[in-house]
Amino acid sequence: MDNLVIEVGYALDTFYFLISAALVMWMAAGFAMLEAGLVRSKNTVEILNKNALLYGIACIVYLIVGYNVMYPANPMSSVIPGIDFFLGADNTAADVLSGEEGAPYYSTMSDFIFQAVFAAATMSIVSGAVAERMRLWPFLIFAIVMVSVIYPVEGYWKWGGGFLDQMGFQDFAGSVVVHMAGASAALAAVILVGPRKGRYGKNGKPIAIPGANLPMATLGMFILWMGWFGFNGGSELKIANIDEANAVAKVFVNTNAAAAAGMVAAALLARFLFGKTDLTMTINGALAGLVAITAEPLMPSPAMATLIGAVGGLIVVGSVLLLDKLKLDDPVGAISVHGSAGIWGIFAVLISNPDATFMNQLIGTVVVFAWMFGATFVVLSIIKAVVGLRASEEEEMEGMDVHECGMTAYPEFTNDK
Repeated sequence: MDNLVIEVGYALDTFYFLISAALVMWMAAGFAMLEAGLVRSKNTVEILNKNALLYGIACIVYLIVGYNVMYPANPMSSVIPGIDFFLGADNTAADVLSGEEGAPYYSTMSDFIFQAVFAAATMSIVSGAVAERMRLWPFLIFAIVMVSVIYPVEGYWKWGGGFLDQMGFQDFAGSVVVHMAGASAALAAVILVGPRKGRYGKNGKPIAIPGANLPMATLGMFILWMGWFGFNGGSELKIANIDEANAVAKVFVNTNAAAAAGMVAAALLARFLFGKTDLTMTINGALAGLVAITAEPLMPSPAMATLIGAVGGLIVVGSVLLLDKLKLDDPVGAISVHGSAGIWGIFAVLISNPDATFMNQLIGTVVVFAWMFGATFVVLSIIKAVVGLRASEEEEMEGMDVHECGMTAYPEFTNDK
């Protein structure tokens, strides 16, 4: 192949990877806005602080060690990855232009930044589930362990060439590897931290705690929706030829269709069940549709992607109601959106991907859940024993903002004392 053609293809695929990474990074803003909008105003600053800091911490620890755990140069086995620190040199021109099969066609650095923002997104899922009662710094300590070891290990099993990949487990962009993984960790955290004060009555009946800023939460949904085009589209890994360009375009179409269908389906079901069109269900329906299509956004037809997203929207409504019955307090519905819809999405792969088998999808899902839930439970239990996890009753009542951050989000609406 002509060197100029190779160079242009390399540049285009690298550029596309970087733009996709930027879109996924923008999801950090979406998570922050969604979470801040769905909590009470007295906890807004702490939520924003947490989302900003977890992103920064995730990027640092993934750079130091997490990336090399997930993509080890010399893995110990298909289960245990190797360990190395920091990033090596990028591809040389000689490597790219060698013409050999398997020659790199995009920058290694672009791959790192794309994977780093995925790692941060996984941690953001946990953030929403423990909002309004888990202390800031214990959460950030857990983020270090999560992004340096816990998430990269299961990521290696699939995307780093580990045993789940060798087995034939299919997960295109991470319905299980990212979303259900984050939800599994979130579930362990919710169990250990417990529900917010006043969330359930004496008879166990759920008591609604409305969010303070639904316009902000809705903005968060649309930011996440936009970022998902990079999340799923970037996972195609290539765009610099006709077939790949067409594939990326189809991924975008299917991603959008699933989100739209999930949103509408959840809104219709909420209307049927409650007699009202609950905005939080509308928001989470869109996100559930996105999670559901993430496992296989390329092979379904747009009509099938619409159906997959719609089912995800229906599932998330039922899941939110079920978790309330179980007294598992999740202020933003993160476990339902990313967990329940993620499980549906991984099995929806069977509809369109002939390489997927039910048993492989089941094994992959169970393994990832067991690892993420178990490892998270152990690490958070240790943190709980050493420094504690939960804010005191007084801190929770007065708000995390004042006690954790020394400021409030809306001081002009706060009476001076």
